[in-house]
Amino acid sequence: MTRRAEYAADMLSPEPETPPDDATLARRVAAGDPEAESELCRRLAPRVRLYGLRHLRDDAAAADLMQQVMLLMIERLRAGALREPEQLASFVFGICRLLLLDLRRGHARRERLLETYGEALLPPETPAPDIDSARLAHCLECLPERERTVLLLTFYDDMPADALARELDLSPANVRVIRHRGLARLRTCVTGETE
Repeated sequence: MTRRAEYAADMLSPEPETPPDDATLARRVAAGDPEAESELCRRLAPRVRLYGLRHLRDDAAAADLMQQVMLLMIERLRAGALREPEQLASFVFGICRLLLLDLRRGHARRERLLETYGEALLPPETPAPDIDSARLAHCLECLPERERTVLLLTFYDDMPADALARELDLSPANVRVIRHRGLARLRTCVTGETE
């Protein structure tokens, strides 16, 4: 194709359709258009998230803020609460500011309450029981080998039931039963109680 033909084809081809502006989308949302809602969220969510990151300095908190703002924006637009759709950006960032103020007030309130009543919320300290380590070692030696192995691997090697089951070729449920029985026998032996 020659240059002249390309130029003529370009001149005859229809111009690409310009996407609607935010105000038009806001009006369409008020009229009940779900596609307009999606498009507005797609456009505004990244800006709101960046705003949240700048003020909160936490990715998860910024994502939460973005979701809350998008929900409030859609709810308010559906209800027709925005009188001037041309002011949509100001409206959205006004919502952001109000939510951030609420977050900060809530955080400050929690801090004050913790300062005032924090000590009352702490559980009372319970003294650790005095355990005779020689008696504990003797009681461990008295346990059947499988129970002793399960208890030692559980509490000294911090192995979860699944890993123990693979190691000992047992099911995880079987490991939990053996551990439960072993702890009961060990407690009885250490405390000197009779069954």
